Amino acid sequence: MESGSRKYLLNIRGTLRELQLPCVMGILNITPDSFYEASRVDEIEDVLSKCGQMLREGAAIIDIGAASTRPGAIYPGAKIELQRLQKVFPKLRKQFPDAIFSIDTWNAEVAERMIDMGADIINDISSGELDPHMLNVIVRSKVPYIIMHMRGQPENMQQFTDYINIVSEINTYFVEKIRELRLAGISDIIIDPGFGFSKTIEQNYELLGRLNEFLLHGVPVLVGLSRKSMISKSLGCSTEETLCGTTAANTIALMNGASLLRVHDAKAAVDAIAIFKNIQYPL
Repeated sequence: MESGSRKYLLNIRGTLRELQLPCVMGILNITPDSFYEASRVDEIEDVLSKCGQMLREGAAIIDIGAASTRPGAIYPGAKIELQRLQKVFPKLRKQFPDAIFSIDTWNAEVAERMIDMGADIINDISSGELDPHMLNVIVRSKVPYIIMHMRGQPENMQQFTDYINIVSEINTYFVEKIRELRLAGISDIIIDPGFGFSKTIEQNYELLGRLNEFLLHGVPVLVGLSRKSMISKSLGCSTEETLCGTTAANTIALMNGASLLRVHDAKAAVDAIAIFKNIQYPL
């Protein structure tokens, strides 16, 4: 199979927008406690600058998070999450009117408010499990929906890593979840196996090696490997030293069928995709 661009249409604010897959989703953290300290931005000018940089480097989507989901993180509440987002998002939307913005939230109230303000995609780590009202928000708004596999919630998820066959169990989860979403009328769906979310380091690498088994669902597969502890602990280095390891992991993900790379460092991921597209690789 030729590993060139694959076209994918997304309903973005009522207009079909074409993405060339694989592509990059750039991470824009506006939290004080995200696991990668260098990715945190708060001041408006810094947020605008970081966003502009990632777009210039080739990011197709910008994913904005205002509540950390690192292991052990405590949810700050919808009020604080919204305050952080409302402080920066209107300015981002105004300065980058053609950009595609995703909001990284599991809270339905936050999702609805941000969609009303011009957000394009909702990226929900819980697939609606943590807030049962999320499904109704997605149905009403018709925005693309990214669903991720996780057990528990960030503050306790690492207690739930007892799988018998991790890939089979996650695939069963996605079969059931996608059926539920399709029946509700949601058509734009992207899946994320949830690297680092209720998984051990060994399980993360098993998922990476078997990523092509998630292609059976017929929807794009997003991977979030960027600078995670599965890389730093394997290399025995700090989070700040994991760019090369992240690029290696992302390249393996591309070779196994990943459609979107969610990353802190857009240029490195864009370059990895460019090199990947130069080869013929059977998925």
